[in-house]
Amino acid sequence: MQKKINTDKAPGALGPYSQAVEIDNLVYTSGQLGIDPATGEMPEGVEAQAKLALENVKAILAEAGLEMTSIIKTLVFIKDMNDFGKVNAIYAEYINGPVLPARSCVEVAALPKGGLVEIEVIAKK
Repeated sequence: MQKKINTDKAPGALGPYSQAVEIDNLVYTSGQLGIDPATGEMPEGVEAQAKLALENVKAILAEAGLEMTSIIKTLVFIKDMNDFGKVNAIYAEYINGPVLPARSCVEVAALPKGGLVEIEVIAKK
């Protein structure tokens, strides 16, 4: 059975989808932009957006009773691959531990709301 995960500590969905869905002890988040959930605004700069995107992931996982160390797979979408090092540095502040999750990182032509980075994860209970 699927369970919808939703928190007001992360931005609401920009379309017809859930912030996250839990099924069979796995939590799948939707992609999180660097949007401040309190204001609905996105800060300037890829580093600030990466930090907020990961804070949003963290809030959604917390709502599901999980921590960042529960992540088994991340998908990172960036507008400019030249920002990889900057995003990677912020990512390493949030994603750490004895076993790091598998990860994909791809450059995309555009992200919603003109975002510079979007991050989604799969976590295991």
